[in-house]
Amino acid sequence: MGWFEALVLGLVQGLTEFLPISSSAHLRIVAALVGWDDPGAAFTAVTQIGTELAVILYFGKKIGRILQAWFFSLYRRSWRRDPDARLGWLIIVGSIPIVVLGLLLQDQIDEAFRDLRITASTLIVFGVILLIADRVGSQRRSLDHLTVPHGLGFGFAQALALIPGVSRSGGTTSAGLLMGYTRADAAEYSFLLALPAVFGSGLYKLTDIGKNGETAQWGPTILATLVAFGVGYVVIAWLMSYIKRKSFVPFVIYRIVLGLLLFGLIIGGVLDPNAGPVGS
Repeated sequence: MGWFEALVLGLVQGLTEFLPISSSAHLRIVAALVGWDDPGAAFTAVTQIGTELAVILYFGKKIGRILQAWFFSLYRRSWRRDPDARLGWLIIVGSIPIVVLGLLLQDQIDEAFRDLRITASTLIVFGVILLIADRVGSQRRSLDHLTVPHGLGFGFAQALALIPGVSRSGGTTSAGLLMGYTRADAAEYSFLLALPAVFGSGLYKLTDIGKNGETAQWGPTILATLVAFGVGYVVIAWLMSYIKRKSFVPFVIYRIVLGLLLFGLIIGGVLDPNAGPVGS
């Protein structure tokens, strides 16, 4: 992987991580379209650390309150009723599904799930699910109403994002809307829930950079991560403002069109569904 390729993929990661359109799908598609090797699951996991650092910067005060309250709740009974402490525990609960499934399905994540036909299918299917959730969700609940079952519901939706095309933010936000949460609160919990999973995955994959057939080397990966951080912060600030006023319909349309276009390119023989495999 060259420096220009890393710059482009860092921009793609930053632009798409928080939008409900799947950053992993876009990294995979862009690389395939221009003839680059698949950047690989390790590169995707590590560059996502950059976008999650943007989450920490944007929600810094709230995250600080959550960490403080959660820590005090470990040994002070009175703090266990604090809303921020409770949210901290529910973030841990919601992180369990992706940790378990991520370890169990590691080989499929690195190989089988990266087939572009799967990516095209999930873009369309989960785009339709997002549309339904946006239309039928009551949007009456705030994070103060979050329960353990709801936290696990968010968590299983996040775990589906192990498949490129699902979208971490899209899947978890859809789940939140279907459970009656507002767009802003569903998105906020989605971003906070991603922190343990993304940092855990990124750190776990650090040792794979430049090894095991991965095309990405350390220098370009660091550049892509820094670019993803800067662009991601701008995108998250814009999105949190946007969803308080408007619906997810434009993203649904984009997902379906992109999925159909991808199928068309594959069926027409323009694009190999396994184009640019790692180590090719």
